[in-house]
Amino acid sequence: MRGLRRARLAALAVFAVLAPLVLGHAHAGAEVRVFVTNEKSNDVTVIDAATRAVIKTVPVGQRPRGVAVSPDGRRVYVTNSNSDSLSVIDARSLAVVATVPAGIDPEGLTVAAGGATLYVVNENELMVTVLDTASLAITKKIDAGKEPETAVASPDGRWIAVSNETSDDIHVIETAGSTVIKRIAVPKNPRGMRFTADSRRLLVASEQAHVVSVIDVATLAVVQSSPTGGRRPVDIQLTRDSGRAYVSHGQSGDVRVLDAVSLALLATIPVGPRAWWTALTPDGRLLYVTVGRANEVAVIDTETNTVVARVPCGTLPWGVALADVP
Repeated sequence: MRGLRRARLAALAVFAVLAPLVLGHAHAGAEVRVFVTNEKSNDVTVIDAATRAVIKTVPVGQRPRGVAVSPDGRRVYVTNSNSDSLSVIDARSLAVVATVPAGIDPEGLTVAAGGATLYVVNENELMVTVLDTASLAITKKIDAGKEPETAVASPDGRWIAVSNETSDDIHVIETAGSTVIKRIAVPKNPRGMRFTADSRRLLVASEQAHVVSVIDVATLAVVQSSPTGGRRPVDIQLTRDSGRAYVSHGQSGDVRVLDAVSLALLATIPVGPRAWWTALTPDGRLLYVTVGRANEVAVIDTETNTVVARVPCGTLPWGVALADVP
């Protein structure tokens, strides 16, 4: 009996150590939500990342496109291109808590590291609108080239990069003063971009040139451009170690996996026509890709490079972002 009691106590001690880790991991997985903007149905599809089930469809403004999440996972920002507005969704309750002006034809957007400032790209206005995330007030307008498409923030908080489809360049904004410090010429029709984790390189997808380019952030110059092998690359995601790049292609309807340093092709994953914007889970295991023609999101397992699920969305899904909801 005494030996049995010792065994039970030992088992309880092991459970006391492991349970918070196991339960905590499960809780984190269950709290990840996927937010997809649907251009034609004027709403946002919310998906539980753990079950891949649609939790809710949230009506927003006209032609929602860009979507970004606050660093704390509490707020989701959605640009409504035809309403000239920004909708703010509470990531937990899934209620729209605010709708504010965001310039003419807002499209892409990004939250600067730290979460205090939001940069919204205005395609037809040829501007970037800067908003304070606390007050949601517009604090500045920045000239941003011809047909600005989207924006990404560097992990170190220093830079915002804006792609310009018609002027074929990248505007680099210094966050300290929200001013453009450099225009960098890139191959034709740049769209999606991504900084490496160390903020030293910026990868750019040029849709009509069918290439990915690498910008050295220290010199603010293009140091490499290479064909992806696919047709019309749209967006780029990088693994945590910045070793692999996942590039979505609208025309060839696939995701190409590249070595993020050499840009050599590692794998091709068929997804479907109009494979557009992408988001990666916090653990890097799953990649979500909007598939516009099929009105769905494809879920890719990044270990096997295969599509493991397809989730129906609204009409013409465009942007996608993940929130690790507290």
